[in-house]
Amino acid sequence: MPGGRFPRRDNAMKKFFLGVVVGSLLAARLFAADGNLLRDDHPDEYVVQRGDTLWDISGRFLTKPWLWPEIWHANPQIANPHLIYPGDRLTLVYVDGQPRLVLNRGAGGIVKLGPQVRSNARDEAIPTIPLEEINAFLTRSRIVEPEELRNAPYVIAGANGHVITGAGDRLHARGSFVDGEHNYGVYRAGQLFVDPQTREVLGREAIEIGGGRLIAEDADIGTLSIERSNEEMRVEDRLLPAVEQKITATFYPSAPSTEIAGVIMAVEDGVSNVGRLDVVMLTRGGRDGLEEGNVLTIHKAGELVRDPLTRELVRLPDSPAGTLMVFRGFEKMSYALGLDASLPLRVNDRASNP
Repeated sequence: MPGGRFPRRDNAMKKFFLGVVVGSLLAARLFAADGNLLRDDHPDEYVVQRGDTLWDISGRFLTKPWLWPEIWHANPQIANPHLIYPGDRLTLVYVDGQPRLVLNRGAGGIVKLGPQVRSNARDEAIPTIPLEEINAFLTRSRIVEPEELRNAPYVIAGANGHVITGAGDRLHARGSFVDGEHNYGVYRAGQLFVDPQTREVLGREAIEIGGGRLIAEDADIGTLSIERSNEEMRVEDRLLPAVEQKITATFYPSAPSTEIAGVIMAVEDGVSNVGRLDVVMLTRGGRDGLEEGNVLTIHKAGELVRDPLTRELVRLPDSPAGTLMVFRGFEKMSYALGLDASLPLRVNDRASNP
């Protein structure tokens, strides 16, 4: 299946107050099950640099970066998560034979990494992943049922007969408006997503062009005052009630709690190859137990080769080829960010539990 067209990245998002929340500390049990958590070439300490992400730092220490919280040292006197800032020094130590990380903050001395909030006016805590790569997807994109977009009010004209409309203008739309709803987004239909394995229709991409306020209704004609626009609005663009988007600036890298077996369905900008920091669409979502922050391994299908003796065509085993992290989920699909790739990745590669 060819890659889909995704909305372009923009710089409209303001900087987030970033950080990572520590979950339960299960190191003893973890090491009993996996003695290879630490990389052979891990550093004994690392000074956090501006521009770092938690994923990159954890990849310096761990073979499985999403298990970073498992080596943070618990401090029972602290109730909320630490944030990690540029200049912080992370030191690897051993407690009862198990590796732990402690944090040296200069004048503050050694601080054990545990659940604690750092109150600081500086907006400098490092993110889990590079948020600038996904800002547009956190704010603009929606996946809706095809009939929802098809049945929504549609733009019939700009004020004074204008064909195209932007911020500061007005437009007229025709259709059934929700009683009592005044805030609307203006959307353009994008790709229809169909599961390449089951052929189930998973949803329609709705690209936000802008939004505004419904200021008048006359029968089935509504007048919208446009307050923001990313592109020029055109006739047949659709109006959907604005939803309060819960923007997740802090992600919790983790393995899914259920078995996931999906595929990469599309790639940003309509290409078919996937690289590091590319945004992809997966064929699994909330109904399958997939959550924001879940990490998935991408598997490439094994080559089809001919047996030299029998001359049969034989499919070789699949190969792990990269890692993705889900950053926004819908009922049937999810957006994910490519974090690393050891082999070239493509649309239709499989995604499953790490």
